[in-house]
Amino acid sequence: MIVFWIAVGVISAAVAGLILRRAARAAATPQGADSTLPLYRRQLAEIDELADRGLIAADERRSAHAEAARRLLSAAETTETGWVPGADRRRGLVLLAGLAPVAALALYLVVGSPGYGDRPQAQRLAQWRAMPPTQLDAPQMAAVLRAVTAERPGDPEPYRFLSIAEMASGDPAAAARALRQAIGLAPERADLWESLGEALMMEADGEVTQQAAAAFQRALEQDPQAHAARFHLARGQIEAGEVETGLARWRALLADLPADDPRRPVLQAAIADVAEGPRPKPAPQVGAPEIQAMVDGLAARLAAEPDDPEGWVRLVRSYAVLGDVASRDSALAVARARYANDAQILSQLAQAAATEPMR
Repeated sequence: MIVFWIAVGVISAAVAGLILRRAARAAATPQGADSTLPLYRRQLAEIDELADRGLIAADERRSAHAEAARRLLSAAETTETGWVPGADRRRGLVLLAGLAPVAALALYLVVGSPGYGDRPQAQRLAQWRAMPPTQLDAPQMAAVLRAVTAERPGDPEPYRFLSIAEMASGDPAAAARALRQAIGLAPERADLWESLGEALMMEADGEVTQQAAAAFQRALEQDPQAHAARFHLARGQIEAGEVETGLARWRALLADLPADDPRRPVLQAAIADVAEGPRPKPAPQVGAPEIQAMVDGLAARLAAEPDDPEGWVRLVRSYAVLGDVASRDSALAVARARYANDAQILSQLAQAAATEPMR
């Protein structure tokens, strides 16, 4: 690797020196009369030729001839002097051009890793596949799953997992593409249609677009009890102004959820917020409606997708910041019950609940 960078530096310096040398030689070349002189002379000759052939009148000939002659005389009187740089300046420019790649190489040696060998993508991918999935970040997991989908093109499950990794990487468009691949292999699976609708919503910054609503509707065609699809379709109706219809669908969904389902408290809070309006918060702050809207959106998403420990931590912290103790404790209880066996998440939840409210 170090040999490569040295070669690049030498070649860069040589090319820079060659360019500067040729530029200085071209600039130092004496410039004579205006280069347009032959053009004006040819124009005079053409005017005379057209007049001789009777194509222009005598008055037009005299006028055009006078104008071309005027331009010819003006150009003949103009001279240009080329820029001739001094020898010291040329040497300084060449030296500067040579020092630039040398300085870049020195900087690389100081802050770079010249002893670190090349790592082709195939080698990195093989290393990631040999590691436990819990040690991979989202982009690495996505790269591994893309390789798995290439090996198992007829299996929709790798595409589903790939969509989750792409979503975690912040690329909902790629997640939607993976889900469409999975749906092409298993169009009867309601969970894939639900996931596609959620990916399309993420692309639209949480809005239940027509495309997302169509995906949720397809999920209901496959499974009339698809909870996420029912929730988002009802939310879309509420956002579109059909509040009573959307609330009725939410209440029907709540009735269908088991009594111990962790999504019930969040859905109940969402229904109460829409039906009764936002609960009063102590010490309202500037920008509180926008903050409350973001928190409500997070709560609604967790109601549909509860398997998100980081989301629960953010929700508990958000309620604590807003000073909404009742909602904080309710979300905290749901999250603690869901992750009772994960000490790390329980610790994060406790820290989030202890966050000081806004003053």
